Amino acid sequence: SFYYGTFPAGFLWGVGSSAYQTEGAWDKDGKGPSIWDAFTHEKGKVFRNETGDSACDGYYKVKDDIQLLKELKVNHYLFSISWPRIMPTGIKTEQLNEKGIQFYNDTINSLLENNIIPIVSLYHWDLPQVLQEKYGGWQNISMINYFNDYANLCFEKFGDRVKHWITFSNPWAVAEKGYETGEHAPGLKLGGCGAYKAAHHIIKTHAKVWHSYNNTWRSEQQGMVGISLTSGWGEPVDPHRQTDRDAAERYIQFHLGWFANPIYRGDYPEIMKNYVGRKSTQQGLGTSRLPTFSVQEKTYIKGTSDFLGIGHFTTRYVIQKSFPFLQASSYHTDRDLAELVDPKWPAPGPKWLYSVPWGFRRLLNFIKTQYGNPLIYVTENGVSEKVQCTQLCDEWRIEYLKGYINEILKALNDGVNVKGYTAWSLLDKFEWNKGFSERFGFYHTDFKNKNKPRYPKASVDYYKKIIHANGFPHPREVENWYQKAMDTCSATHQLLATDSLITHMETVTEIVLPSVFTLCILISIVLLIFYLRNH
Repeated sequence: SFYYGTFPAGFLWGVGSSAYQTEGAWDKDGKGPSIWDAFTHEKGKVFRNETGDSACDGYYKVKDDIQLLKELKVNHYLFSISWPRIMPTGIKTEQLNEKGIQFYNDTINSLLENNIIPIVSLYHWDLPQVLQEKYGGWQNISMINYFNDYANLCFEKFGDRVKHWITFSNPWAVAEKGYETGEHAPGLKLGGCGAYKAAHHIIKTHAKVWHSYNNTWRSEQQGMVGISLTSGWGEPVDPHRQTDRDAAERYIQFHLGWFANPIYRGDYPEIMKNYVGRKSTQQGLGTSRLPTFSVQEKTYIKGTSDFLGIGHFTTRYVIQKSFPFLQASSYHTDRDLAELVDPKWPAPGPKWLYSVPWGFRRLLNFIKTQYGNPLIYVTENGVSEKVQCTQLCDEWRIEYLKGYINEILKALNDGVNVKGYTAWSLLDKFEWNKGFSERFGFYHTDFKNKNKPRYPKASVDYYKKIIHANGFPHPREVENWYQKAMDTCSATHQLLATDSLITHMETVTEIVLPSVFTLCILISIVLLIFYLRNH
């Protein structure tokens, strides 16, 4: 049932985005190539071979996009720094890019001038390509020191103004999609080992960066360092059946617990160690494919988060499913489970993202119980649509936001320590291996127009109302929000249609007319030659 009420005073409302997905300018002003530049430039890796070379042109439109944030009336903006934009090869001693540093300085200053808190992620997947080519990226332990140098540079240059740092955004996807399935950059398929090894190095890197901040910068800058972990919720198909309950537990531990357990409890989840260890033995391996932490490392890693960032999009029903050990080893078969969905769940966009709000409250309560009720910021939550045509009246996004934000309110009443919410995302942007085919934005980006103009969807108006009211104060008031949002988007649709017509006319003027003119000249020349020959 829907719960009417408001959030605590001082609760933070915001939106987020990431560097590679929005900035563009992939080789401008001294920026070095990232693994995503290399990956997208390889044919067949991304839907329609699209790239983030120009993305939303965010590099050139910072001021415009900050105006959108002001329009939304958010308290904070979560964005990421592109490592190769400020350190082209990823190695501090080789080269720093002052123009890149200036770009982020200007962005941070503009946000603060407009009373918007910057929440900064140091890593949203765009590893410098040089580090991938030279060392194998996150498969190599040397990344720990290179990343720590980069993080310290960011603390030095921006830490006087940035007080909320995220070391890694969704490291699960970095490890699993980058080094297990190869769906994401760097596109490696190192089945059964690659993801575990990458995650191991990422966890150790996170801890090193937290200690660097704690020892060198905290007393002076008074900021916080956390990590952002994205996880779905796993619900047992039959809650009365022990095997289903165990499978749902494994789903969460192999997803969220993989990273959260070392940070909050000092080691990988027992269930993960047991399952991967047993399967490794069955395969005749001398040691587990899941690496181990030494006693010193466990102590060093435990407690290295001032807050926990949580990204959450959807839920799955989970059931026990055994995989024969003869099959090629993989992270997915290690879990011995199958994921199911309820066909009645709404799925407005891609088939992986079903709207199941109640799963969010359960996930937040799990975190409270499992990790000692840490300070939580929701760092990513939103829904996309598949692009058939431009859809500004996004009532499904309104329903999704209303449902999921309401579950956070219920979780707060359960005693969960949530201090802020970041909707994903500000703009329609480049969606990794899906290209531009999925749209998460509050603002529609017209990628066909060379200026990449932004247009507000209905959800902008609705989210503004939630922020202004700090929740859902009264049934009648909340019902009115929906109608007003729909009225607004109808007017925006007309504006977009007019702009599209103007763009089309400009295209005609710029391309068609010169072509016709050139053709007329050529025909005239041919006719003149014929005329001269005949006379």
